[in-house]
Parts: sequence; C-alpha cells; structure tokens
Amino acid sequence: MSTQLISLYLKLVVNMKTTFVLMSVLFFCVSLTSSNPHDSDVVNFFGQQENPPNIIFIMADDLGYGDLGSYGQDVIKTPRLDQMAKEGLRFTQFYAGHTVCAPTRSALMTGQHTGKTRVRGNRSATGERVSLEPQDTTVAEVLQQAGYITGIIGKWGLGEPETSGVPNKKGFDYFWGFLNQARAHTYYPEWLWLNTERVRLEGNEDGKREQYSHDLDTKEAMNFIRKNAEEQFFLYLPYQIPHAELLVPKNALEDYLDENGQSIFKEESYEGMNNFSAQEMPNATYAAMVSRMDRDVGRLIDLLRELEIDDNTIVFFTSDNGPHEAGGYKPEYFNSSGSLRGIKRDLYEGGIRVPMIAWMPGTIVGGEVSDQVWSMWDFMPTAAEIGRAESPKDIDGISMVNALLNQPQQDPEYLYWEFHEGRFAQAVRFEDWKAVRNDIGQPIELYNLSVDIGENNDISRENPDIVNRAKELFHSARSASEHYPVAQLE
Repeated sequence: MSTQLISLYLKLVVNMKTTFVLMSVLFFCVSLTSSNPHDSDVVNFFGQQENPPNIIFIMADDLGYGDLGSYGQDVIKTPRLDQMAKEGLRFTQFYAGHTVCAPTRSALMTGQHTGKTRVRGNRSATGERVSLEPQDTTVAEVLQQAGYITGIIGKWGLGEPETSGVPNKKGFDYFWGFLNQARAHTYYPEWLWLNTERVRLEGNEDGKREQYSHDLDTKEAMNFIRKNAEEQFFLYLPYQIPHAELLVPKNALEDYLDENGQSIFKEESYEGMNNFSAQEMPNATYAAMVSRMDRDVGRLIDLLRELEIDDNTIVFFTSDNGPHEAGGYKPEYFNSSGSLRGIKRDLYEGGIRVPMIAWMPGTIVGGEVSDQVWSMWDFMPTAAEIGRAESPKDIDGISMVNALLNQPQQDPEYLYWEFHEGRFAQAVRFEDWKAVRNDIGQPIELYNLSVDIGENNDISRENPDIVNRAKELFHSARSASEHYPVAQLE
C-alpha cells in the first residue's frame, strides 16, 4: 500500500471516530435535557427538587369503577376527569381501603389495612362510632411535621366532636365539613364544622335548600389552594358525591333533561320543584351528581394552572368504595361497577376496586395506563416519600412513587380486607389470586383475576394449596380489636 493511501486511510479512521464521539456527546446532552419522566434526572424528581410538591388527594363517595368515561362509562359525562386521565396516569388495579365509608378513610389516613387500622366499620360491634386515638398517626401528621400546611375539606368520619379523632388533633391545620359520616348523607345541612366550631348555613334552616354542601366544599378547596399557593400544602378533599341522599341543584340536571324538563332516562318530571328529589328521577340525579363533581375537579385543575403551580402539584383522584344502591338508583343502570362483580358492602371487586388517576404535568407521563396493584394504605408511604417525610414503622403500605413515574415497582405481598356489618367477611388478594369468605363458617371462594376479573368462576376446589394460603392470611393479617371482636376463625 502506498504512503498516500495509508495517510488517507488514517484520516478516514480519525474522522469516523470524531464523528462517533460527537454524536455520542450530542445524544448524551439531549438525554439530559429531555422532559420525558422516564429519564434519570426526572425519575428522582420528588427527592431532588428544592421543595417537594404540593399534594392534593380527591376522593369521591360511592363512585363506581365504571362511572367515568376513562373507565368505560358511555352515558354519564365526565370530560374533565377523562382529560385528567389523558394528561396523567390511570390505574386499573387500585383498591379502596374498605367497602364502606369510615374504615376506608381510616386505612387511607393511617397506612394500615382494615385488619389493623383503628376504625374497621362504620360502627363498632356495640353500635358506637369509633374515633382515632392519639397513638394513631395519620398521613396529615407525617406531612405536617415535614413542613406542609395541611387541610381537609369534606367528609371526615374518623372522630366525633370533642374526641381525640377530630381532624385538628390528627394533623390538619384546617378543617371544613362533616365530622360524622351519617350527617354527610345530606347536601343541605343546617350547619357544618369550621375547625372545632359549628357554622350555621344561612338559607338551609327548617328544611330550606339554598346552600349545596358539595358546592361549598369546592369553594373552600379553591380558597385553601389560593391562600397557600406560595406554601407547601397537602389538601385532602373527600367529596360527598355521589353518595345518598341523591340530591342536586336544578341547574346541574340540564345535560340529563329533555326540552320538556323531563329525564332523558324516561323518569318522571320534576317540573316546579326547587331542588330535585331522588325518588322521582334517581338516574338523572346520579348522573348529574357525578358530572357536577367532574366539573369541579376541572375547576381545581384550572386554578392550579392559573396560579402556575400545576407543575409542582401532584393530584390524586379516586373513590372510597364501590357504587351504592340507594335513593332509587340501581348501579346496574349505568353499569357503575363496569365488568366487576358486586357493589358497595361486597368484598368482590366491584365493592373495593375503584378508579385512580394521578396527575402532575411534566413529571407523570400523560396518557399512560398502569396495571400496578396497590391500595389506599399505600398512600401514606407514597406521600411521605414525595414530601421527604418519614412514615411510621407499623404500617402495611409501601411507597408507590416508582409506579407513579411508570418505573418498575415492588408489588405488595398481599392486600387484605375485613367487613363487620351483620357478618364477618374477609377478602385477600395476592398475586392474581383473590379469595373471599362471606362469613365465619362459609367456604372460601377463589378466583384468578388475570383471567376472571368478574369473579364468575370459583376455582377453590381445584386449588387447595392456594385456598390454604388464603386461610393462613385470614388468620395472620388481622389483629384483635376491642371494638370489632371476632369469634374463633376456622
């Protein structure tokens, strides 16, 4: 080979190496500046920013798994929550803390499932309402100690007046709403709580209906956000909607009435009524209540954008349990449970699997769907990690921050529920197995949710080893409770 050819060859090799190095450097720089939350500089967002983000947890009351458009609903209009799902992360295997009101809230607040948390039923075995005790640490206390301004607006259910369980004694700086979950069945109460004081609602005296409590909750939530926009805040917003009583202001029904003022669902007219009675048009009322809440979640999202704190606020939306059958409404009318079996007060999937949407522009990938299995008692350690706080050691939940960022996530070892209303029912999920026992002495049913999401095919006889594992968990998962005693289990 000539000297000229050798020289040309060496120049070519050097140029190729230079090009490769330049391209590598360029690719590395692009990767560093990418806004994709899968990249390493964003994966650790919650731990690396100067200030942890605000946290808003919105919880509907008795909203079914199939009640949102993003979860398959094709009649009830939920455009703002559907948009939230498009811009955020929608979970398909998220579970409520329980199948009724108070215990699901206890699981959410304490990070413990209902085999351990203080409040395991709406009432104790003797018919009393159980309140959280000083030793019961809540997620609000955890975040408050980390510097968050904390507020709850809506339905509490975990402490009666003048007990240790009222919100202001459980980590909340600000409280507006109902203490007692039974009082939250009404949408035109004569008074509500402002911290530890009763506030009379003008226009709601003697059965009059002027101030709709849900609308007041939204107003209070927006005021709380405005007031604390330059602070670091945690807002817990447990709405009443769409729980019974079914009742909504007349103007909320417009989308579900025809030109004659009658329900498009072929129910009786309510022409001339000041506010709607569910006994006349339960289906239109239920749909209108869900849409009212949808509108107001959208207003909160709009406010975050207006205040320019949307990219530093993570918003969760879910429901406390499955859909109810009350006030004349039948969940099957709108297919409120979707493809799931059961409704509220069942431990089948329809009673405990609920919607969950997580939203935070620039951090949570928009339009993604996750099949991560998790539950309400995972919220405490998740919020603690987001807020750079430390969770108590005696909780059942695990942090789901990786799942929120669509990264590989540890699965819970199992999920456990127990139910105390006229019977003692239990359910447990581990891997894809779901076991249900509807009362002491009843057989254990077994389902494989990966192929039978509707829990139609009991395969307990074919899988005795799996049934025995479920039985072991029915014993070991729960601790004794003076308020919810249980006879000897098999």
